[in-house]
Amino acid sequence: MVNDEFLLPLIREMTDARPTYGYRRVTQLLRIRLTPLEKAPVNHKRVYRIMKLNGLLLQRYSGKPNRTHDGKVVTLRSNTRWCSDSFSIQCWNGDRVHVIFSLETCDREVIRHLSSTIGVDGAMARDLMVESVEARFGQVSKLPVRVQWLSDNGPCYTANETVQTGRALGFEVCTTPAYSPESNGVAEAFVKTFKRDYVWSADLTDARTVMAQLSKWFEDYNENAPHKGLRMLSPRQFRRQQEEKLTG
Repeated sequence: MVNDEFLLPLIREMTDARPTYGYRRVTQLLRIRLTPLEKAPVNHKRVYRIMKLNGLLLQRYSGKPNRTHDGKVVTLRSNTRWCSDSFSIQCWNGDRVHVIFSLETCDREVIRHLSSTIGVDGAMARDLMVESVEARFGQVSKLPVRVQWLSDNGPCYTANETVQTGRALGFEVCTTPAYSPESNGVAEAFVKTFKRDYVWSADLTDARTVMAQLSKWFEDYNENAPHKGLRMLSPRQFRRQQEEKLTG
């Protein structure tokens, strides 16, 4: 069994690199780090104790609780429902970067993302649809399985050409009112997580600086970010585990 003196520098390294991570996500990263060292896995209660003694815990949030999302957006298997949303990042010099993304509602992987400094329009939404299909299924003209495309009622999604493009690709195109129980809760939750874990502590000098970092942020989220809804696995770890079960 490793002692606390051995674990503390590793924990500090993780909290320095990921200042928005709480003790449960730090525990998951620590377990991954200890595996190649042939060290026994650590209990989250022990990590909590070490972090508390050394002032590394996140401050308890004392504001109003987040709105409860009662809609059944999460799916039980991949490639059943994809959702999409957009957000913007304000740069320090006044620039604004607009990002649109597609997200798998089962394994939570960000399938594709596109960015712009002039806003998100229907053309970007259509490009996102096409690139998302190619990212998951390769160069195909139509989805080989039925997939629902879920978004809010933003004009880039409700444009006739966007809806027609989605249907031509084989999507079941669904738009739902924002903030309703059936709304795009998974995408909304992702945006909050992404801004908290990557944007708020990043170099936001200007649009060029931010856009140069976007792909790295999304890749890190997909490969390394533990997700409570995925049993503390990252999206791609969870997806690989699911694929192994199907092929095994």
